[in-house]
Amino acid sequence: MTPSEITQSLKEQAERCGFQLFGTCPAVNPTGFPALVDWIDAGYAGEMHYFEDRQKAYSDPNHVLQGVTGIVMLGMNYQTEPHAPIAPGQARIARYAWGSGDYHDLIHERLKELKQFALGLVPGGLIRGVVDTAPLLEREFGQLAGIGWSAKNTMLINKTHGSWFLLAALLVNFPLDYQQPFQANHCGTCTACLDACPTDAFVEPHSLDATRCISYLTIEHRSPIPTDLRGDMGDWLFGCDVCQDVCPWNTKGSLSQEALFQPQSDANPIDARELFYLDDEQFKLRFRKTPMWRAKRRGLVRNAAIVLGNNPNIENLPPLLMGLQDHEALIRGASAWALGRHQQKQANVALQQRREVENDPHVTEELRSALEKHDRY
Repeated sequence: MTPSEITQSLKEQAERCGFQLFGTCPAVNPTGFPALVDWIDAGYAGEMHYFEDRQKAYSDPNHVLQGVTGIVMLGMNYQTEPHAPIAPGQARIARYAWGSGDYHDLIHERLKELKQFALGLVPGGLIRGVVDTAPLLEREFGQLAGIGWSAKNTMLINKTHGSWFLLAALLVNFPLDYQQPFQANHCGTCTACLDACPTDAFVEPHSLDATRCISYLTIEHRSPIPTDLRGDMGDWLFGCDVCQDVCPWNTKGSLSQEALFQPQSDANPIDARELFYLDDEQFKLRFRKTPMWRAKRRGLVRNAAIVLGNNPNIENLPPLLMGLQDHEALIRGASAWALGRHQQKQANVALQQRREVENDPHVTEELRSALEKHDRY
């Protein structure tokens, strides 16, 4: 088969595997690598140390598959429905986590199907499928493969699907018919995504300080969330869709028909209060096969405490009082902060009682600060 025939056959099979976007490009050294180094050196990666640990690997796709010559870039649409209104005690999670499972598992299965198909076309070929875990600058290769352009919020935007798609790649060592890179940038003078960011996480267009990004803070950040950013997190429990929600290009495109992405009844929105009542095993049973497992129980309940602290309500007291006694210091500290924003006497008494027995320095400081707030009410 010719490279053109192989590429066309792969495209048709990719569509059958549920990928709406398809493009090909040579496995070149990415021109964006120096910018990645600068980004890491500026401290914008925060606690995501895997970027620095694997920094060199991002410079050449051969670190992902030795002998790679071409890359098939793929996109799977996950747009379903708008965010539902939030009631007291509820929280928002990012769209990609609304469904019944983890998109990594789904896409890996589809990549395996595509890989087996490709091996039928090119017996003995070297092929590796990856989805956002390998040291590969996927968005740059997506642009090189003609899928879309790099937006000011660092997302890759496609004219048909906006940015509501998940990227994956198939690295191969055989000839393909390469598409032309996407040259145009259709953001124009629009700055809606930059202006809407609740925590001002964009240093400038195309540059994100992850340490201020709500998605990073609620998922990747393992320590106490900086106090000055907690209030701006609003009701976001896991991830954030704000910069995508306001993008004009995201008003277009069809809804995903993939069963895994269809919202669960308790996901859009989610009850933040009930998370405090899940022990480690119950949390595992509920979230182990979903993207939310990434944050682990301690991170997700920490986030829930901040959500409830941002919406002081008498009905939020019982879960926060439970959080104040949690075995995880991270949860106790966040609960103390949240109770400091509740003016009820019951909150004040609980904070004082906890201070008498607390032995974690961070939590002790959170208790002191929370009680000071009560003194000012």
